[in-house]
Amino acid sequence: MEKALKKTKNMPKEWYEKYRWFYTSNKHLVIGGKNAEQNEELVKKFLKTNPKYVVMHTKDPGSPFSIIVADNPTEKDLEETAIFTGSFSRAWRDGKKKASVDVFLMEQIVKMKNMKSGTFGVIEKVDRKSLELKLYLTIQKERARFVPQKPLKEQTICIVPGKMPKDQIAEELAVKLEITKEEILNALPTGGSKICK
Repeated sequence: MEKALKKTKNMPKEWYEKYRWFYTSNKHLVIGGKNAEQNEELVKKFLKTNPKYVVMHTKDPGSPFSIIVADNPTEKDLEETAIFTGSFSRAWRDGKKKASVDVFLMEQIVKMKNMKSGTFGVIEKVDRKSLELKLYLTIQKERARFVPQKPLKEQTICIVPGKMPKDQIAEELAVKLEITKEEILNALPTGGSKICK
């Protein structure tokens, strides 16, 4: 893994890299907002063009609206996206081991005039998944990413919600893996973490 991580320098950025993102095991791109403004931007972008895309958000406020950029995601895609959504939500920052994530279609999203930026309503039935929060460090599109699926062919570092500050864990991993602290910080969830044994 260390060798692969060193390949992450000086790559041109893709349009989605300003958001939270990862690729599922089935190579589907998942994008989520880092804040209310980005959630608003992403939902509006995809609502017009892809009403059948699957979207996820935690049951409680404070998470990305995560969109699976695929027409027919599998159950594995859904599970990985739910873990991603919960991990980059307030649940991780609050040190919770699990999160409840709502699953619905883009076309179920409604926006009322009095709703704040990044806030939406959902009509009709939603599915709900309750999943443990755990992420693995890997390389996707030549970037260091913390993703919900364990890479098959490489040894990896996993993290769960914990008490080690984001800055401290980024510094420790940057030194250990010889990549920039900034790249690790960009991939980590908000809040404290703990490295898995």
